[in-house]
Formats: sequence, structure tokens, C-alpha cells
Amino acid sequence: MANKPENPSAVDVLRGARAQLSELIGMPAESVSSFERADNGWQLRIEVLELARVPDTMSLLASYEVELDAQGGLTGYRRLHRYERGRADKNA
Repeated sequence: MANKPENPSAVDVLRGARAQLSELIGMPAESVSSFERADNGWQLRIEVLELARVPDTMSLLASYEVELDAQGGLTGYRRLHRYERGRADKNA
């Protein structure tokens, strides 16, 4: 296993988080919708394609909360909710 940098850049953290989550859940991470420094690392919200449909606006996505340590290693995740790509949030 390659050594992780002591202080990875924000871009490295984002890329690593997407790759790690995708590998664990077996589904493609599409985008990062929130990203912030936490007490002991990082906290992100990542949007994942869970079911591709035709048309694409009917595809099923899910929002995951992901926690990383200070070096960018995934320490936990949980699915927050699922939604169709073409639907806006109820609060929007």
C-alpha cells in the first residue's frame, strides 16, 4: 500500500473519497456536493448513481455522508437519502 501524504490537498481528498466510496459500495460516485474540515479529518457528501435508467432523468441517485481521517482515509459512511435525478429537493 502506498504511503499517504501527511497533509493531502483538498483535490486529493475529494478524489480519494470518491474512489474509496465507489470501491466499497460497488457503484460510481458522480459528484461531491459538500466538503468541509472536521475535528479529526474531513466530512463530505457524495452523490452516487445507484440505478441507471432511460431516460437519464429517471436514474436513481443517493446522497452519502462520508467521513475521512486527516490523511484522507475513509473511516465511515452512511446513505442519507435516495432520489431521482430529475427531481428537485422538496426544500428547493
